[in-house]
Amino acid sequence: MKTLWALLANFRLPDLLDVLFLSVIVYHLAVWFQSTKAFRALIGLLLLGVVYTAARAGGLFLTTWVFQIFWQVLIILLIVVFQSEIRQVLERVNPLQAMGLRRLPQSRAWIQECVQAAFRMAEQRVGALIIIENMERVDTWITGGQELASEPGAEVLNMIFQHTSPLHDGAVLIRNGRITRAGSFLPLSTQSELPKEWGTRHRAAMGLSERCDAWVLVVSEERGEVSVARAGHMQRMDSEKDLEAVLEEAAGYPKEGDTKRLGRLLLGVTRRWHLKLLTVLGVGLVWLLLAGQQDFERTFAVPVRIQDVPRTLQIVDPASPQVQVTVRGMRKEASTLTEKNVWVETSLRQAAAGRRTVFLSRDSVHLPNNRVRVVRVSPNVLQLTVEETEPEEGEQADEDGSST
Repeated sequence: MKTLWALLANFRLPDLLDVLFLSVIVYHLAVWFQSTKAFRALIGLLLLGVVYTAARAGGLFLTTWVFQIFWQVLIILLIVVFQSEIRQVLERVNPLQAMGLRRLPQSRAWIQECVQAAFRMAEQRVGALIIIENMERVDTWITGGQELASEPGAEVLNMIFQHTSPLHDGAVLIRNGRITRAGSFLPLSTQSELPKEWGTRHRAAMGLSERCDAWVLVVSEERGEVSVARAGHMQRMDSEKDLEAVLEEAAGYPKEGDTKRLGRLLLGVTRRWHLKLLTVLGVGLVWLLLAGQQDFERTFAVPVRIQDVPRTLQIVDPASPQVQVTVRGMRKEASTLTEKNVWVETSLRQAAAGRRTVFLSRDSVHLPNNRVRVVRVSPNVLQLTVEETEPEEGEQADEDGSST
């Protein structure tokens, strides 16, 4: 417990940034992995890690030995199990997306055309699948189709998805506000617990949204519903106004009159706050478990204890000398050092009154153990003012009697 409080007492700004940065990464990976089939495998690996840690702490020799062999092939196992997810993670690492650098179409008229076409097809029980490409190119994930170059007008979309059209079974790709491909096929979702009433269109929309940042508009042929898939989640659109707002967000347009940045920032912090808090606490706990092994350098003030001062002399300046001592060692050892268990020791034997110079070295520092080494002492030279003390009354009487 003493070591724990010492680690918390020496918690610095770089440590806070370290925990927050890793928490953001773990949070986004957790949110993304929830929508993939590999999530269960990841949970299984984490549980195996807990079992291995408990077995090693409990001294279970055979179990620990088996797990040590298992961890030797863990990297290969992770690559085999998560090969698709690893590729998707690397493809999602896009600094331009984080900074919002994206070329947007000047006119938003195409969004209104898509909204009108979607609800018109829903009324007519015409199925449709429309991809709104975001920062990531979807060419890797879609196959087939016919190259087009057209404005996404309501009449064009209705014509493409009519049953008599040879392209009606595929998806339309909208890139930068224009139709660039039609009749393409998408990968199906890897989730195993999707609603039974969903057909191929909904599963294909979910599949693409799981693999990239594209938004997919789905019109159900059987139920006449309009939905939008994003990041592995499906959202039903109840009105044209709702769909228009969602498509503007999908295309990256800023919201009109949206000047309350503080409110948006607060919403970003409070959204899924349970998972965010759990992530920060988990990363913080791991930091506490591992921080003690960190190679740590610390500087703090310690007192200088001057030994062997003659009885006839006293130090008047400085009365309580201190120096800065820098130590290096494991963090759990260096963090417990204080001015109570560390001091600098020197001697004034055979000194006389006046201005005296005392040299300090690393060997002058007294440490509670040898697991921490002294890096430097600053300053390493002390200037002391030493004066003679006035004799006490008894000593003065003795001196007077001896003189007579």
